[in-house]
Amino acid sequence: MPDIDIDFADREQALSLFKHVRASRIDENKLVKHNTGVYFHEVPLNAIENLCAVEHKDAEDKENYFKIDFLNVSLYNDIKSEKHLIQLMETEPLWDLLTEPEFSEQLFHVGGHSTVLKTMKPQSIEQLAAVLAMIRPAKRHLVGQPWDTVMKEVWLKPTNDEYYFKKAHAVSYAMAVVVHMNLICENLSAGN
Repeated sequence: MPDIDIDFADREQALSLFKHVRASRIDENKLVKHNTGVYFHEVPLNAIENLCAVEHKDAEDKENYFKIDFLNVSLYNDIKSEKHLIQLMETEPLWDLLTEPEFSEQLFHVGGHSTVLKTMKPQSIEQLAAVLAMIRPAKRHLVGQPWDTVMKEVWLKPTNDEYYFKKAHAVSYAMAVVVHMNLICENLSAGN
């Protein structure tokens, strides 16, 4: 089943345009809201929680329900135009800033992981994507390993059911982190 994530500056505004049911997950044996997943087709509803009554993994694997993740990525609010976004994507970031917790804690998706960033010192999109994968439980054991070992193992699907990040997702998020890094630097240069 395909895995679709769509980024929005304001996910709630986007969701308000469509009839949908929020996906669910199991946390401590209780059905709770999935952070980002929604269904746009008929699914059984847990009316008390206002969620899909079937946990998202079973919904996909057993029932063939199709979940789409609507992601709230507020960093897009500061992008002025498509040309500005392309410029931010194409600008080589100051990679060494990732090892500075004062800087990295501000960043989309890697804030809170300054120790991993400081240990691994990524210097490319591919390495940053690998770091994003390593902050998931299934690949956490790779933190501190040499980059050649990391790159051989980080994209292999785990044999158990541990949560991991697929390469396509990780690379996309790494690019968003680079955009955010460049936005912060741009704002600092402009005195904002």
